[in-house]
Amino acid sequence: MAHVARWRTPDDTQLLAREGETTRLRALVDGLRSGRGAVIEIAGDPGLGKSALLRVVADHARTRGIPVTRARAVRRPTVPYQIFVDAYGDRLARETADDQREHCRSVWGSLTDTGASVEDRFRRGRAARELLADWAAASGGAVLLLDDLHLCDPESAELAAHLIRTPVPGPLLLAVAHRPRQTPLPLLEELGHGVRAGTVVRIEPAALDPAAVTALLPELPEIPELPELRDTSKTPDAPELPDNADTPEIPVFADTPGLTDTPDTPDLAGPPARTPADSDRLCAAADGNPAYLRVLAAADWSPDGWPDSPGEDRAGLLREAVPLAAELDALTPEATAAVDAAAVLGDHVDPADLAAVSGLDHCRIHTALAELTRADLLRPDSGGVRFAFRHPVLRHVAHERADAVRRLAAHRRALDLLEDREATAAARARHAEHLIGTDGVAALELLVEGARELADDAPATAARWLRLVLEAQPAGDPLGLPREALLLARARALAATGRLADARALTQEVLRDAARLDPESRTEAYLVSARCERQLGRYREAEALVRTALAGLPGPLPDPVPAHIAELALEYGRASLLEGTYQRTHVLVGRTAQSANGAEDHASALAAKALAALGDTYLGEVAAAAPAVTDCARLLDGLPDAELARNPDLPAAIGWSELFLERFPAASRHFGRGLAVTRAGGPHQMVPHLLLGQCNVDTWTGRLDRAVRSALEAERLARAAGAHDVVGRAMAHRAMALAWAQGAQQSAVVVALAEAGTHSTRPGDSWWAASRVGVLALTQLLTGDAPGALRTLLEDGGGEGLPLLQPTLLPQWLGLLAMAAVRCGDRSDAERWARQAESAADRLGLPGQRMHAQRARALVHASGGEHDTAVLLFERSAQGFRRAGLPIQQVWTLVLGAVSTAAVHGPAAAAAQLDSALHLARHYGALRLAEEALRERERLTTGTPLVPRPATDRRQPLCLLTEREREVARLVGAGGTSRQVAHELVLSTRTVETHLQRIYRKLDVPSRAALARLVERELHGQS
Repeated sequence: MAHVARWRTPDDTQLLAREGETTRLRALVDGLRSGRGAVIEIAGDPGLGKSALLRVVADHARTRGIPVTRARAVRRPTVPYQIFVDAYGDRLARETADDQREHCRSVWGSLTDTGASVEDRFRRGRAARELLADWAAASGGAVLLLDDLHLCDPESAELAAHLIRTPVPGPLLLAVAHRPRQTPLPLLEELGHGVRAGTVVRIEPAALDPAAVTALLPELPEIPELPELRDTSKTPDAPELPDNADTPEIPVFADTPGLTDTPDTPDLAGPPARTPADSDRLCAAADGNPAYLRVLAAADWSPDGWPDSPGEDRAGLLREAVPLAAELDALTPEATAAVDAAAVLGDHVDPADLAAVSGLDHCRIHTALAELTRADLLRPDSGGVRFAFRHPVLRHVAHERADAVRRLAAHRRALDLLEDREATAAARARHAEHLIGTDGVAALELLVEGARELADDAPATAARWLRLVLEAQPAGDPLGLPREALLLARARALAATGRLADARALTQEVLRDAARLDPESRTEAYLVSARCERQLGRYREAEALVRTALAGLPGPLPDPVPAHIAELALEYGRASLLEGTYQRTHVLVGRTAQSANGAEDHASALAAKALAALGDTYLGEVAAAAPAVTDCARLLDGLPDAELARNPDLPAAIGWSELFLERFPAASRHFGRGLAVTRAGGPHQMVPHLLLGQCNVDTWTGRLDRAVRSALEAERLARAAGAHDVVGRAMAHRAMALAWAQGAQQSAVVVALAEAGTHSTRPGDSWWAASRVGVLALTQLLTGDAPGALRTLLEDGGGEGLPLLQPTLLPQWLGLLAMAAVRCGDRSDAERWARQAESAADRLGLPGQRMHAQRARALVHASGGEHDTAVLLFERSAQGFRRAGLPIQQVWTLVLGAVSTAAVHGPAAAAAQLDSALHLARHYGALRLAEEALRERERLTTGTPLVPRPATDRRQPLCLLTEREREVARLVGAGGTSRQVAHELVLSTRTVETHLQRIYRKLDVPSRAALARLVERELHGQS
């Protein structure tokens, strides 16, 4: 399979985020025309962009017509004053007047006279300074740029120090760039004194921050866009926010994509998705250094393999690392041998180990170390005893460039050294992987043992080692380990890095001949395979695999349940919970949790309890779930990160339970900890689930911008893993956050995104499918499509009582159903559904859910003109939402209750209530609610009666459609073909067909002919 690079960098990386420095440099150049000269010092570590900043000076000077001469110091110069001779040599022929040319040549040529005394060289240096002053004065300004000054010869350093100590008078700009760690001390002293005296301007380019790296690497694989989103419908009566609205912007929305033309089959092909979190990790890996960023990008860096591996593209690494290679090439043979040995040993090596691995004696190794530290290739640690490369990138470059034979011998000696010290298998395996061709079975055994040690902390490395073993494993099974065991171990490691499809393929290979496996291996194979299926969103397949494994067990389950069978039972519970069939595994999970009480593995016991608590929470058994979740959270907080990394489902299960129990701070804390652990090297497959949990917390608690970003990152990761179900969930939850955060003009985009998320996965009654139904209905209602919300909830929620929706959130969805009925003019239905919401809320006893039901009751009273009762219920609901930590719902309630407030307390009280709502909406970034509050406030100001929106006449079938769907329906009803309709509405034919399928479903018509008859009846009825 062709390798696809996921990182690209623009050519001018070193000037990224350097606006402040470049502005300052250009200002100094501009001062030359006013007769003001300057000395500029650009100092910093290699790769930070010093030379690029010198180029800014040169380019800007040339645009101003100012002459520029530039030179770079070189290693081991052949003449004294090399950098000055190079800087001025080519200028003699181009810019010096004829009568001065011989004098100039004499002055600069005399600098190279190695027989001159110190006094003569000083006198000639002063003459050179005067010559520079004459050049600047004659030109009306001049620029002299000296790059890599730390490499200059002693004579050049002496003259540069003289020019810095006594700056050239007149309009001369002298700019020097250097690495302070390698610069001669006298020159550093003069520069430091000039900075303190104000005669030297020091510029120290800083490392890039993660935001700059994200901008540096913009080529994210885009999620395909809905074609109709290019024709976003407008809402002409949407009020504009005043200039002081200060509603936070959500930049993610600017490039928020939708889905493909066929939303039921999302396109998951293409390069692996890169996420903002990966950009942060790349920034940390490169220490924000632009040069190291470029090298890692060229190597196709992956966060999973770092720091063991810089990436898979060795050629790209060496191609981009030419400047680093030049530093290595300048070394003496002894220093080269030492640096090669250091690259083999890794970071923080001591001289004795370097001597043992390099083959140099102790005297020569210390000489080599002195050279390497002077060249700033190796740096001593704080104690001065051990040494490390100045950056891991340099170590990888040195390792790749080392002579192959010498590198192989160095790894052999390093392995012997570690074996003598009885080092861990993982430490020894880092050398054994290079010795497979020479050490054979011994190297493979070390790799297997090392992979076992790193399975939790570095799964990508473990997966790589196991791949090497599987590729090199000789016939006859000399390792004493069946191939199936190696395949399963690699499948677990791949799944932990998020490569779920690859992991699934390996488990399928093992299960192809399941009858040949021993019982324990067979159980393990089914468990790993089921886990992959579940994480890919294939819950039904996961359930089937676990049922098959359980059916193959001899006799009834023993008590207590053995650990390997308990894991199988818990996987069954997780899959059934997500599939929406948890009732049939409820007892099994509960029994497993009870059996785990006395288990020595506390984390595994906690996983069983957490799943049982989440199941009870999902089923609405709040009385049983609440204390269990409290106990699980307490145990989780006491669990070390290493244990948490081995049990990645724990923070997700407990966090989701706390979310549904309205314990938002605790849920956010546990989702956040889970993300921190998984991103630090834990199993990556849980990251999208944790992100979606955090997204829900943030949406409910009013952190809408972060909610959108979390959902978008989860969507990209799920696409990379091939997890269709998670893609749809992420899209739906992103739509829900955007429905609050975006104004009315974006309604079509938000609804399309919610619909695409809802229809992006296989149909079924899974937990998340039901969740997306509620999200779509809420989005439809918020964007003015009450009939659509009503139809979505009833059709996809299972009809009366919404039996397919999550019991814990049932009051919320029943309340939404009542609200949609009120807006459609069906007060009797609204009354019934409000009563059902109240009954469900009473059973749950959750404050937030009780407020949803109470607000629904208030809307029913308001729709019947019973404003005295409604206003009290609205006030209690708003305060209840505030106390429950649901500020967005509080704001919405204030806006919805304004009609009743005006009727009971007068327009002034309603205006004050709307002002409060507007203030809160701006604070939480809820642009849609801010617009609603302004609209109602404007009606108060103009004297327009405050009345609810006109109810849609449900007797007109086309009112069930969106505006775009009505356009398509009318054109098709008039006899238009899909191609003709597509041309008329500037859509693709495929998009028109997608709209038609939705129209048929909503209007319950089977064909174009039936649709044409329905459209004709409505048109005649209106006439």
